[in-house]
Amino acid sequence: MTGERSLGREFGWLWAAYGVSTFGTRLAFDAFPIIAVVVLHAGASDVALLAASGLAVGAAVAVPLGAWVERRRKRPVMIAADLVRCAALLSIPAAFALDGLGLGQLLVVSVVVAAADITFTAASGAYLKSLVPPENLLVANGRFEATTWTATALGPPLGGVAVGVFGPMTTVLADAVSYLLSALGIRAIGGKERQQTGDQQAGEQQTGRQQTARPGSPSGLRLSDLQAGWRHLLTHPTLRPLFLNTILVNALIMAPSPVLAVLMLGQLGFAPWQYGLAFAVPCLGGLLGSRLSRRLVARYGRRRVLLTSGTLRACWSIGLAFVGPGTSGLVLVMAVEFGLITCVSVFTPVLATTRLEQTPPDRITRTLSAWQITGRTTTAAATALWGLLATLTGPRTAIALAGALMLATPLLLPRHERVPQHSATG
Repeated sequence: MTGERSLGREFGWLWAAYGVSTFGTRLAFDAFPIIAVVVLHAGASDVALLAASGLAVGAAVAVPLGAWVERRRKRPVMIAADLVRCAALLSIPAAFALDGLGLGQLLVVSVVVAAADITFTAASGAYLKSLVPPENLLVANGRFEATTWTATALGPPLGGVAVGVFGPMTTVLADAVSYLLSALGIRAIGGKERQQTGDQQAGEQQTGRQQTARPGSPSGLRLSDLQAGWRHLLTHPTLRPLFLNTILVNALIMAPSPVLAVLMLGQLGFAPWQYGLAFAVPCLGGLLGSRLSRRLVARYGRRRVLLTSGTLRACWSIGLAFVGPGTSGLVLVMAVEFGLITCVSVFTPVLATTRLEQTPPDRITRTLSAWQITGRTTTAAATALWGLLATLTGPRTAIALAGALMLATPLLLPRHERVPQHSATG
């Protein structure tokens, strides 16, 4: 495109592969809960178990998988992960066509796809680092970010329409094909993969849009590394409240999501396309918030932006307990999600910057790994708990409880940004 910096043919293929797989994933937004509710008539606890299983697996495999991927060339790992996801997803429409689809298969496929996601993520960041010069990494990551938000805004409503017109297996099939196309795109990059040196590889973890490095550390993540990461987070006067606040907020946002799907698709009778639209339109708030974040920090300062946006993001979720049928209910969900996503997208870049600046270079990988594993584990446990709670008390009560607890989370935000009194290397 005219006016844009060219990052070369190889990056073009990688970006195309990322774009097609991301759009396929967003097209299949909440496909498993939709199939569980609409096709298998599953309850809240079953849908919550589906959501929790992938998160739990991600936390379980994060430690050994990072070391395994670091010792292998990244492009073959990425291609294999894409093909595994494609094959696992194709098994669902095949079983449906043979009238043999059950909740157990959905659970197994969700676990396999989650493990393949972690594998692909672990490999893709290091591969991008070897593919793009350091001065172009910000440009590359910006293109991935824009692609993600575009796919998130367009995919769910289009997927909902496809489900309504062609049936519940349509988006799963499209997602599977997108992973196949992604594998072909990565294969088309060609050439010999540039191998990083041990110092370059050590401690690098990247999701494809976020990069951190830990120079001079041994290959692979050990339990002692995670313990050092947790120790740094829990003893740092600024990071400790941010860590506890973010883990709790993310869990309280994600845990009621399967319950909300059961309420909207089951009890309130929303069509899949309406459900997808309700969560796609608010993603425009993500574009707005991410653009405002840097300007707000420049004008008001980091601490005030963290405190204000962190407080405001806690005020929205309680509104989901009052969703009703029809257009008014749909508009209510959109308004709540738009406000929540806008506040989150202002808060998150400031949090990420603070976290990196408050962490010494030799502790970044272990700190972020400890943060990620804690978040996945907490969210998985909370999701399963909220499914059980919804079964016992009803979806609205469970959603309301999560919203009420969210109102208390600003108490964990730091009122002052302080520097720790010691800097042990852990």
